[in-house]
Amino acid sequence: MTLSMQENGGLPNAGSIRTIEWDMMNKAKFYPLSMVSSFSVRCIMYPFTVIKTRIQIQKQSDLYRGTFDAFYKISKQEGFTALYKGFWVSAFQIVSGVSYITTYETVRHLLHQNNIRDSRLKALIGGGCASLVGQTIIVPFDIISQHMIVLGMPEGKNKNVVNPLKIDYINKSKMGIVGSIMRKIYYKDGFAGFYKGYFASILAYVPNSALWWTFYHFYQDHLEKILPVGTSTLLLQCIAAPLGGATTTILTNPLDIIRARLQVYGTGNFMRTSLVLWKEERFGILRKGLSARMYQSIVFSGMIVLGYESVKRLSVSEEYKALISW
Repeated sequence: MTLSMQENGGLPNAGSIRTIEWDMMNKAKFYPLSMVSSFSVRCIMYPFTVIKTRIQIQKQSDLYRGTFDAFYKISKQEGFTALYKGFWVSAFQIVSGVSYITTYETVRHLLHQNNIRDSRLKALIGGGCASLVGQTIIVPFDIISQHMIVLGMPEGKNKNVVNPLKIDYINKSKMGIVGSIMRKIYYKDGFAGFYKGYFASILAYVPNSALWWTFYHFYQDHLEKILPVGTSTLLLQCIAAPLGGATTTILTNPLDIIRARLQVYGTGNFMRTSLVLWKEERFGILRKGLSARMYQSIVFSGMIVLGYESVKRLSVSEEYKALISW
């Protein structure tokens, strides 16, 4: 645990615990509250996922010129509900989210037990391990939801629509469309088709997660030095999270574009997809879909940390409650 510099007879003062460790929480409270918090944030933020995915898979700027243009066109041409295409499939990320945070906190706890005290190093290793576990669970759901997101999307200036699997989706229910997508994927590539782009997902999200947690602790440490003494720890964390999210998004944007292209179009392997994107976009790959990812990352990071850190405080064991810093 991280304690303030002031101690009384070797015991921490009230409000002196700023980092709540894994062994300090009541898990029976933590897991249900964490799942509710995560689901609520994902409901609010999901339209950015739809916009980001569509911008990433289009060629250059054939259809959408940016985040707000995409929001306007999708809402006008397909209705507001199109911004929630694939949401209920994607909502299974709550399951992977539980595995993710359990892995992250457990790895940090094990590193702490092995006398590793650097919060940024623990965050880097914990975040990478957590993403590896989370992606292994969620990639199949990601692939299905992404196919739903792009299905029926206008293809540039043509009258054609995007339908990579060439399924019959007209007048079908959402469950019928999901079933058709799953059958086509399995028929085309077998079980391996549900892990198409898995390597690209690992390359995109493991560094993303590791860097996010590292920058989160980095900014938190530096903000603590420059902000007035007595500043709310929760406020400090809610500022550090968006800063970490923005920094990480800029650094990892090309990797996320390659992942999206691979999972939707199945364009060969990671290297081939990278070369195709470079031929199409050149340095545009650095900013393609970046604004949507940036909005999503900044708002999502702030909201998810507000929920996550609040849930940790509400779930802390009774003996630590008086010592927690809000």
